[in-house]
Amino acid sequence: MNVHEYQAKQLLRTRGIIVPPGRVASNGEEALQAAESIGGKIVVKAQIHAGGRGKGGGIRVVQSPADAARVADEMIGMNLVTKQTGPAGRLVRKVYLEQASRIDRELYLALLVDRATQNVVVIASTEGGMDIEEVAASTPDKILNVQVDPLVGLCAFQARDLAADLGLRGGQVNAFGKLLPALYSMFLDLDCSLIEINPLIVSGDDVMPLDCKLSFDENALFRHPDIAKLRDPEEEDPREAAAAKLDLSWVSLDGNIGCLVNGAGLAMATMDIIKLAGGEPANFLDVGGTADAQRVENAFRLILQDEKVRGILVNIFGGIVRCDVIAEGVIAAARNLTLTVPLVVRLDGNNAEQAAKLLDESGLAILSASGMQDAAQKIVEAIQA
Repeated sequence: MNVHEYQAKQLLRTRGIIVPPGRVASNGEEALQAAESIGGKIVVKAQIHAGGRGKGGGIRVVQSPADAARVADEMIGMNLVTKQTGPAGRLVRKVYLEQASRIDRELYLALLVDRATQNVVVIASTEGGMDIEEVAASTPDKILNVQVDPLVGLCAFQARDLAADLGLRGGQVNAFGKLLPALYSMFLDLDCSLIEINPLIVSGDDVMPLDCKLSFDENALFRHPDIAKLRDPEEEDPREAAAAKLDLSWVSLDGNIGCLVNGAGLAMATMDIIKLAGGEPANFLDVGGTADAQRVENAFRLILQDEKVRGILVNIFGGIVRCDVIAEGVIAAARNLTLTVPLVVRLDGNNAEQAAKLLDESGLAILSASGMQDAAQKIVEAIQA
């Protein structure tokens, strides 16, 4: 789960991390009041869940509260397009007004989980303010990383060594030595999956986050109801949000073949084999290992909300789940939703024979498949017919 910059900054403040004074606003009048209370030169930042806002016109510096109000009115309601939003862009509903900071240098700092080592890793670079992917591709030697042993934790010498590698001196080293442990503690305590600060600015002896992206492990949100309340459903794909309420795992894709699968690994393999057969999956959808008829029908409803979908592939392996129960859900969905696109069903495993009989006797135009490859070929041929 992601949060907005203004929410991330507030969480940093609660951990004793200094960030520039700022306030959020939903309209020009609120922006005027915020700018007057902050004082001085103001930075107006569009609040969307995507990076690259500055290049898209979503970050602007103004000299007066009146200018802040005018710029806020211009930003709120605009469709901001960045490299991370794609061509569709994101609607700006709020802006964050922040006191402008003196910047001597810009650094990059992030904490995330290294899947290879299963450690928290600190990523840093002297090339702050740039896309870290571009830095990694063009100048990989400028990417620094520090592995943190989970049994030992972040050591003081690791922070000092990293500060030296980043070219920090004097009081800057002390400031960084306080900041990094605070971020590491926050990462663990709040079950973060990512803390990204870009840029981390150096201003005199101060080292301070100028921007911050926080992502949280959704599987741990039950431990953090206060964090869960920060979710902004308007920033999420509507179908992903609807799927979450139905306890379904969903990711929207750009293809035209809807996928209904049980198990994340099988869902990934299903998408791969669709592409291998010459098709394009429209979604990742895992109905889970305990799917029932109602959950299957709910899944169909979500798939059919996508106007791009021209066919549906159901790929179920019956382990815990019974194939005949899935078949009942497929039949009910096809009837209740008046299905008009081709439907290919592959059911294997627990009660597969009973499931096949149910599908055959349903009287519906359902194409049965004997395996994954057969299923993929049949759905691709069906939508091309």
